[in-house]
Amino acid sequence: MDISNNQAQVTGVIMDEFTFNHEIYAEKFYTFTLSIPRLSGTDDSVRVMVSERLLSGEDFKVGDCVDIEGQFRSYNSYEQSGENRLVLTIFAKDIRKNTDEKKHNPNSLYLNGYICKAPVYRTTPFGREITDLLIAVNRSYNKSDYIPVIAWGRNARYAKTLNVGDNVRVWGRIQSRNYQKRISDDEVITKTAYEVSVNRMELASDEKDISEV
Repeated sequence: MDISNNQAQVTGVIMDEFTFNHEIYAEKFYTFTLSIPRLSGTDDSVRVMVSERLLSGEDFKVGDCVDIEGQFRSYNSYEQSGENRLVLTIFAKDIRKNTDEKKHNPNSLYLNGYICKAPVYRTTPFGREITDLLIAVNRSYNKSDYIPVIAWGRNARYAKTLNVGDNVRVWGRIQSRNYQKRISDDEVITKTAYEVSVNRMELASDEKDISEV
């Protein structure tokens, strides 16, 4: 499989047990939560999907630090309420225990895809500029992954000028964000959103790019 347009490399700690997710062509897939550290001292909690074939012969357990290479994929999840929810997961192509004591980037993602929704530009109450994008990244068998992307500062000003259909390259990191959703007058639930925080982006046809400073 050609994964050159969707490359995720993350290092983090296994936070829960491997849970069976589905089986296809006699191959079982499991999911678990990976906690990825940020420089700020907080962590991003991301779901990972892994084949039993990658786990064979290995003794992974909660608390292990692992390196994962794969893709950041989207899936449609149909809720009991009838809602269709976009679920974002790292699909592991390789997983191994981390034995490298050298400092390296624990959260790196590269995407090459197409803008499929008009960019939304806004500013925070503190005046920071943000642009939200939705990028469709092609996958094998005529499938696509729809990845929410958030750009800040100079990247946000650049991103708001892009158009639906533009082919863009994005370098950044996967992040998780908790938010509250009111489902009734007296009940509020906490949910987690996943997105890509951009540190560099460019049009695929451009030699120039905009990088966060």
